[in-house]
Amino acid sequence: MARSQLAGAVRVARWADAALGPGRTAGDGKATLSDATAGRAAEDLGLTPAQVRADWDTARLAGLIEVHGDSARPGWRLRAWDRDDSAVLRGWVALFDAWSLAHPEPGGQEPGAVAEVVSAMPQVLSFLQLSAGPVPVSQLLDLLRQRVTELRTERCEIDYAPRPAPVVPERTDAPLEPLLDWALRALASVGALTYGDGQATLTPLGSWAVWVKLEQICVAAQSPAGNIEQSAEDMLRGCAQLRPNAARAEYRAWLAARPVGSAVTELIDAARGEDALLRGLAFEALRVVGAPAEPEVRAVLDEPALRPYALLWLAEHDGADPEDAHEVLTREEATWLWVDTAAAVADHGEAPMLVRHLESAVQPTVPELLKEVRAVGHPRTVQVLVALAAAHPDPALARAVRRAAFQVHTGG
Repeated sequence: MARSQLAGAVRVARWADAALGPGRTAGDGKATLSDATAGRAAEDLGLTPAQVRADWDTARLAGLIEVHGDSARPGWRLRAWDRDDSAVLRGWVALFDAWSLAHPEPGGQEPGAVAEVVSAMPQVLSFLQLSAGPVPVSQLLDLLRQRVTELRTERCEIDYAPRPAPVVPERTDAPLEPLLDWALRALASVGALTYGDGQATLTPLGSWAVWVKLEQICVAAQSPAGNIEQSAEDMLRGCAQLRPNAARAEYRAWLAARPVGSAVTELIDAARGEDALLRGLAFEALRVVGAPAEPEVRAVLDEPALRPYALLWLAEHDGADPEDAHEVLTREEATWLWVDTAAAVADHGEAPMLVRHLESAVQPTVPELLKEVRAVGHPRTVQVLVALAAAHPDPALARAVRRAAFQVHTGG
């Protein structure tokens, strides 16, 4: 259903990508199609210019096209369209969230009343979802009136501390019937519901979307460790002592409470810090994000500290078994990752864990490991080797590791 609903938008977005190239689709500072471009697209696609413009606007709202100033370029959802169902669903949900922009409100309506109806519609949609069938518009109108009244009451609430009374602007009680009609028509235009004969019914796609929204609210409310309002770095630190399943639940709650784009950026920034433990945890959280994180993960492949983590993430995202994903790393990248993980263990773990970490090295012998660790140039090499020497119970091996640490320290 989502693919069908967005088929026209995808067609126009792909036409623009192929026929125009990035950055040459706008001329008015709003990344809208010029008359000449709309006419050319209409001729090539067998559509009217009005249809092209409507599909272009839908593509923008669905994230199939990303607007940057006065230009536009294909979004990651368009690139992933044929191979990633989650990209399709996320694109439709973005359109669903923007229903009030997809179908402009009727003229002559009071802006405040329009805003109140937009704010009240999630409760109306939840009622439709719970009803699981046709609901008379009269019943929805009663619910809308009730919710709008609640919103107005909440807005007028003040505390009891002495202060000047709030100035409430005069507002006429505009009739809500035409605004409800507009909202239902707009939601029908994006495929969320069917509307006619005095009743409305959520489509299966609309019902699923409302259910997902409710689930996100519940997940966010059940943040097990209470880190939902923290920055990415503080949230990851709070997850450091949790078991994997509990940590993933915390990641999901944290992600549900913020836009996916800014959340991914925060996690990548946390991974760039000096704490190797947070680096590993950040990429675990990015695994929970899934496909929307792919562009930013690919973008850090040129950063030595993040490259091994990004390669493993991408391999697993592309379907590799987590047990075999390490095969995408070169020997040097695997060694870098071994040192980085050892740094995390040295900073946050216990000595026996650091000793056991030796077994995960790709090198078959300790002398080979030490040689390649020295060559890889990780900034924490000296500290890792010193900690390993202090922790290892074998005196001869500990001396060799300590000697390697000294050589790295002195540049020998």
